Amino acid sequence: MATAPQIQVKPGKLFIGGKWVDAASGKTFPTINPATGETITAIAEGDERDAAAAVEAARKAFESGPWPEMSASDRARLLWKLGDLADKYNEELGTLETLDNGKPIFESRQIDMPMVAEVFRYFAGWATKIHGETVPVRGPFLHYTLREPLGVVAAIVPWNFPLLLASWKVAPALAAGNTVVLKPASWTPLTAIRFGELCQEAGVPDGVVNIITGPGATLGKALVRHPGVAKVAITGETRTGQEIVRDSADTLKRVTLELGGKSPNIVFADADLDAAVRGATIGIFYGKGEVCAAGSRLFVDKKIHDDFLQKLVDRAKKLQPADPLDPKTRFGALVSERQMQTVLGYIAKGKAEGAKLVAGGERVSVGNGKGCFLQPTVFDGVRNDMTIAREEIFGPVLASIEFGDIDEAVRLANETPYGLASAVWTRDIAKAHRVAHKLQAGTVWINTYNNYDPAAAFGGYKMSGYGRELSLHAIEHYTQVKSVWVNLA
Repeated sequence: MATAPQIQVKPGKLFIGGKWVDAASGKTFPTINPATGETITAIAEGDERDAAAAVEAARKAFESGPWPEMSASDRARLLWKLGDLADKYNEELGTLETLDNGKPIFESRQIDMPMVAEVFRYFAGWATKIHGETVPVRGPFLHYTLREPLGVVAAIVPWNFPLLLASWKVAPALAAGNTVVLKPASWTPLTAIRFGELCQEAGVPDGVVNIITGPGATLGKALVRHPGVAKVAITGETRTGQEIVRDSADTLKRVTLELGGKSPNIVFADADLDAAVRGATIGIFYGKGEVCAAGSRLFVDKKIHDDFLQKLVDRAKKLQPADPLDPKTRFGALVSERQMQTVLGYIAKGKAEGAKLVAGGERVSVGNGKGCFLQPTVFDGVRNDMTIAREEIFGPVLASIEFGDIDEAVRLANETPYGLASAVWTRDIAKAHRVAHKLQAGTVWINTYNNYDPAAAFGGYKMSGYGRELSLHAIEHYTQVKSVWVNLA
């Protein structure tokens, strides 16, 4: 394995009320490098008491002290500073992300961390644009609205893009004047902990951002049920989202859910096939397939199926797992042994149900042989009712399905409980727009895949969740409208 850059990975503590503290129980848990199987460091294991302390600190910071008195332009400067710090510490943050998650350092440093900085700067711009309206009501009244923050936001983020998805929630929450309790995934807490230090360096007031680590089954649930939390924002699997909705019902808190997907990637016969092959490869194998918007169902026009799939298989076979810390690596380690076994189970099920394995499907040894490395995997001859076409695998496994015409492509694409993302490949722009209109998904990419921008809304239809991340629509989810009447008679 390549030698990691010289960074110090300290034991991880909880960040509550501007102080670094041990868990109330004194317990810790290890965070593991999935490329080597080795322990990186020990992390504080919070429980309900720590969740309550973090919410109390966030509530106190929301109601008193410098934060509620801070002008919008000063909040903007803090957010911009956080973006600058993400750039300043790009190498360190990217290395921590790769050590914890197993993704190639190229992705961590060149894609994830620059977008973290961009997200904070984008929402810095929104801080001074959040305002109400005057409304011409009937009678001798002045009527105006105020758009106000909600209060304490619980931001619960997954392990596939740990700091990036945290920024998607923390940045708009702070821009609107809320305070935050951030809970990273247990498998990948390192960049969230380091982000707490960046908040201190930027001058974020104590208690405005709190970071607690520990199992979602106890810590996350405690946040969702806590009456002091005004909103929960989560990216995670659909089953977790369902539990959160149930657990939040007693307190009727706001909830936004960015959940799972089984995104269709449709290639018509008139597409630029070389571009579509590249797009299909990126769609499923970027991030090792551990991407909620992954194009995991590939629909190929039967007129081009054989040639297209051969090109895709050739490309997949060239994309071999390698040391994530090597800047040349483009395919790293799956996030954990548990996730590895889950993905291998789906591959076995695909074979058992009659799908044809045409590439990959095997675990491979890299470095010390203890890492979670899996070949990019392609199945052909898949039916839309097979398990590998119905369930989110969250790994580098592609299910290829033939179609005959536009109507069949759209019907098959929409035959899923999910609706997060989709893509269409064709040179016929009218066809592209017609299909995009019919696809039941929150994002449609045309002749491209996996494009994101802080100004572009992202979120799902159906069981892929509700609410939107990024863009002005995110601001709507972190604010509430107050109606004020003034009698002028």
